[in-house]
Amino acid sequence: MSSRSDLAEYYAARAAEYERIYAKPERQADLARLRDLVPAYLRGRRVLEIACGTGYWTAIVAPVAATLLATDVVPEVIAIARAKPLPTGRVEFRLADAWALADVPGVFDAALACFWWSHVPRQDVPRFLDTLHRRLGPGARVLFLDNRYVEGSSTPIARTDAAGNTYQRRRLEDGTEHEVLKNFPEPEDLRRALADAGGRSVEIQQLAYYWVATYEVSPTA
Repeated sequence: MSSRSDLAEYYAARAAEYERIYAKPERQADLARLRDLVPAYLRGRRVLEIACGTGYWTAIVAPVAATLLATDVVPEVIAIARAKPLPTGRVEFRLADAWALADVPGVFDAALACFWWSHVPRQDVPRFLDTLHRRLGPGARVLFLDNRYVEGSSTPIARTDAAGNTYQRRRLEDGTEHEVLKNFPEPEDLRRALADAGGRSVEIQQLAYYWVATYEVSPTA
């Protein structure tokens, strides 16, 4: 029996085909905007990246970051990320659990998490934000990027649990099916969660297919 979570097992199996999601024709305008917006917000910062996956966003942010430590709990995706052409001496990778960031060494004044928020159970968002903020200094910049639910483009919701978490059924190329937690928060839910966690200067941007949340960690967070 594997000790890995179902989510980790799913992303390990999906690693080789993951980045095909960025080829969807209808999402190209949004992605072009994000490839400008994300690195601009993190320019010159010492960035801690949570759940870096195959390193798609790592490669986009690395050229402008002071340093970037990209973490993920899945070795299969880290291996793909490491193989990307990245600035020498500026990027490090580490196998790390997003829920155990105290074990990650380094000093950071920014954090990046792309397509991670949607995999955090609604009831556990405050705990995750507390875990993250403890690794960042006051005034640190944080950027979350994730999917909006768009009928016809997004995988349909298969079920909703008692806590309001939503799940999708996803089929991989090998024919296996996986139930995956995938939440699609409303802007007011994001704003409230970040403010309650001590975020300041919170901004929520809604694109057609994605949302972006940026804020700074307050001195009392």
